[in-house]
Amino acid sequence: MVVADAMLLGMGNHDVRQVTDSRVLAAMSHPLRRRLMDVLKVHGPTTVGLLAERTGQAPANVSHHLKVLAGAELVTEAPELARDRRERWWRLVSRGLRWSNADFDADPATRAVADAATSLNLDRHVGLARAWHAADESAHAAWGDGPFSTDRWLHLSPEELAELSREVIDLLARWADREIPDDGRERQPVFVFAYGIPAQP
Repeated sequence: MVVADAMLLGMGNHDVRQVTDSRVLAAMSHPLRRRLMDVLKVHGPTTVGLLAERTGQAPANVSHHLKVLAGAELVTEAPELARDRRERWWRLVSRGLRWSNADFDADPATRAVADAATSLNLDRHVGLARAWHAADESAHAAWGDGPFSTDRWLHLSPEELAELSREVIDLLARWADREIPDDGRERQPVFVFAYGIPAQP
């Protein structure tokens, strides 16, 4: 089971779409489209111009990829936010996506799409971690000892791993859904991810 960006940004379990259509996975299995969805998750409904600015892309390119995402019902226009007819706003349909590669096992072609989506998801996670480690010293100094990574080898049954998964997801959901304190401190987007997979040392 893969959960993509579901529990971290304030929506908890109640706004996670279960994807069983390989066309939807194919639509999101593109690095720029994945970034566009991430920007919409972090910043909420946004104009094409701001999406282009935040991703370093031409507005026409952003518009093309938004149309692909809209065709898969991953994003939708938000015309009520526009100040005039030229301004086009977009929002996510669901804040999180979930899929299981097992749902696509019956057809090798759709399984290949699911595998590609899972690979892109992992590449995105690792890329964000690498970008942080490549950041300059001032960025690292500003965050002090906050950023972390950790790993453990555990001996678990499949049922115990599922229980651990629920506990980790619930913990992240508690932080995502909390009331943000009005204490004057600046808060920036923080990306947290975790994997629990059978493996051999």
